[in-house]
Amino acid sequence: MPDGATKTDLNTMLQRAGIAPATAEAVLAIDALLQHWRRRAMKRELGQRALEDLGIDLDLAQLDVLVAIDGPEAEFGGSAGETMVATVAERLNIDPSRASRLVSEMVELGYARRAVSQADARRAIVELTNKGHAVVDAVRAYKLLIMGGFLSSWAPEDVANFIPLMRKFGAWSEHSAMAATAHGEEIAVLSRRIRETV
Repeated sequence: MPDGATKTDLNTMLQRAGIAPATAEAVLAIDALLQHWRRRAMKRELGQRALEDLGIDLDLAQLDVLVAIDGPEAEFGGSAGETMVATVAERLNIDPSRASRLVSEMVELGYARRAVSQADARRAIVELTNKGHAVVDAVRAYKLLIMGGFLSSWAPEDVANFIPLMRKFGAWSEHSAMAATAHGEEIAVLSRRIRETV
C-alpha cells in the first residue's frame, strides 16, 4: 500500500465519515475479496474450462452470444421474448456492429438462425438452433455441477443465508451515486490529495 494511504488512514477516514469500526474492517476485507474475484472472473476460468472439457470449439465471446440469444430471465432480467441483434448487443453491453458480426458467425456455424418476428413480420429476430441450445444447456449444466459440488460442502443454513445476503449486497453499486453525494466532503479531500501529490 502506498505510504500516503495506510490501512490506519483508511480506517480513520471511514470512521470520520460515520462508518463504524467493525463495518470499516468489513469494507476493507470485502473490497480485497471483490478485487481478487474480479481478476479471476475476468479470466473466465470456469467458462473456458467448460468449453474445453465439453469439447466445444467456440471461444468465450461466441458462447456469450449464444447465452444472450437464449436470454435467461434470471441472468438478464426483463421478460423472455424474441431476441434481435440489438437485444444481444444490449444484453452483452457491446457495440451493435460487433453483436451483428458475432451473431452472423453463430448463424454460419449452425448454432443460431435468423427468423421473422411473430409479433411484427417486418422485424428480424435471431434464435438458437438445436445445436445452439445443446451448447448453452451443456455449459450451464457444467457450471451448475461445479458450483453444486462446491456448495454441497457448506452447511445448509449457510447456503440458505448466502443467496439473500448476496442479492442484498448486489444492490450496493446502485447505492453508490447517493453515497457519493453523502460523502462529498471526504471525496473532495481525496481528490485534493491527488492534485497535491508531487
